[in-house]
Amino acid sequence: MNLSRRRIFGLVAALAVLTGFAGALSFPAIERHYMRQHAEQDAVPLNLAAAGLRAALERYAPLPALIAERSALTDLLNTPDDAALLSAVNEDLRQTAATVKASDVYLMDISGLTIAAASYREPGSYLGRNFNYQSYFTQALNGDLSSFSVYGTTTGERGYFYAAPVEEGERIVGVLAIKFNISAFESIWRGADSEIMITDRNDFVFMSSRPDWHFRAIRPLSDATLQLIAQNLEYPIDRIDLLPITTNPLNADAQQVFIEGNTRESYVLTSLRLPDLEWTISALSPRRPATLDALNTLLIAGLIALLALAALLAYLLKQTRQAEVFAKEQEVNRRLEAAVTERTADLQTALGDLKRTQTDLIQAGKLSALGQMSAALSHEFNQPLAAVKSYADNASAFLDRGRLPEAQDNISRISKMADRMATISAHLRNFARRPQQATGPLLLNAVIQDARAVIEMRLASEGGMVSYSPPDTEIWVTGGHVRLQQVIVNLINNALDAMEDQPSRVVTLQIDGTTLQVRDTGPGIEPAKVANIFDPFFTTKAPGKGLGLGLSISYNIVSDFGGTLSAANHPDGGAVFSVTLQPASPVEVAAQ
Repeated sequence: MNLSRRRIFGLVAALAVLTGFAGALSFPAIERHYMRQHAEQDAVPLNLAAAGLRAALERYAPLPALIAERSALTDLLNTPDDAALLSAVNEDLRQTAATVKASDVYLMDISGLTIAAASYREPGSYLGRNFNYQSYFTQALNGDLSSFSVYGTTTGERGYFYAAPVEEGERIVGVLAIKFNISAFESIWRGADSEIMITDRNDFVFMSSRPDWHFRAIRPLSDATLQLIAQNLEYPIDRIDLLPITTNPLNADAQQVFIEGNTRESYVLTSLRLPDLEWTISALSPRRPATLDALNTLLIAGLIALLALAALLAYLLKQTRQAEVFAKEQEVNRRLEAAVTERTADLQTALGDLKRTQTDLIQAGKLSALGQMSAALSHEFNQPLAAVKSYADNASAFLDRGRLPEAQDNISRISKMADRMATISAHLRNFARRPQQATGPLLLNAVIQDARAVIEMRLASEGGMVSYSPPDTEIWVTGGHVRLQQVIVNLINNALDAMEDQPSRVVTLQIDGTTLQVRDTGPGIEPAKVANIFDPFFTTKAPGKGLGLGLSISYNIVSDFGGTLSAANHPDGGAVFSVTLQPASPVEVAAQ
């Protein structure tokens, strides 16, 4: 192996080391990114858990006040020595607790002494116990609905309590409390991917999917707080312990936490504050999935980097091999250059032949298109030429009679027809330059009026009438003025030809939206010929009276506008040709 190749391998090895070093440095940031993602994912189940807990609490909240309205409770508070009444109240409370799925329902007098309870049959019953030290009792005795979370010092169950006053008229004579067990929530949480825990205002864990976290504080408790807990018997003082937890913020809503124990556990913590309860519900998802995601990302990036380095190594080695054989290839390269020069000359000759052939094909295409346009132009010139001849004959007659105003009017009409033919010729020149002419917004009524002016002379000489009522509002469509006028004139002429044997010839023009309908009262179109009515050189007229190009040309013109031209027979007789155009906005006119 020569020196240059050693340098190449050394360079690639150095790049590999740098890549690995960069990956190791970026791993913590990538892992934190995935921990934040997992925290965002935990927000949904956390909200669901909070909603379920709140719904259960709210379901029990109105029960004490409802149960306290029972008259038997007031009677027992007034006559606590009535054994029969006490037995009935105890059984009624037991059945009530079973119905509402409460752990206990019990009645206390104004001294706090429990005189009746749903758990009267059980060894750990509240009967005979005094709860005047509990805040829920004192609040209810003051007339307020109260709630309290506590570790049951009598039953050993963690529960949530609601209490309401028992009133006799305006006087409070006792307190009714209801307790339900909160451990049912924890059994549901244990099936989730994340651990759930709820802390109170003192950051004391009283609910959790992890039993070993129960009655542990996530921060040191002051002596005053411990004294208050002991006074209210909220939690068992002998079980209170510190949960050694350290936090590392990830963002405003998530933290990375470490919990010390037999093993050091790492979690991603997402919290939700429940201000009305003074609780905080938290989801702790294991850090391991985020670590694995980060490792997978680095593995994929490392594989990509290795592929890139391998490609770089192959490229550099190839360049080295090429440099080594460069001297030997000089003669071959000269011969190759000569061959390339000769081949390039051949290709340039072939390219010149190709360009000439392409020019010939373009010219042939233009001539073909020009021939088609010439046929259309010949057909369309017949109409204005006929009008010009009629106007010229009339002008001559008027001059012979000395009727100069009428002769001048006919000459003016001849000038307009000449302008129209000049416009058609301009279309022919445009067609020779490009296959389609530009279209734009135009007033449909104005085009119809111009078409009626063209057909006026035929109506005057042959008879007939065009029935047309302009729309109340201006209709803007997309098209070309002259070409659309040609279509309408052609359709009116065809309608008049279809009614040549009728004494009264009336062509009806009607606008419906952006659709113009041209109807005659002739014999209509044979059903077998409707499908071919727009084919070139197809005509239903007698021989010598048409080339069969008018409808084909009109169809292509309307299609060029983005519209449609269709034919059908009217139920009352005659044929109906419908020209449907694309709508346009008058605002576009000001912009052009």
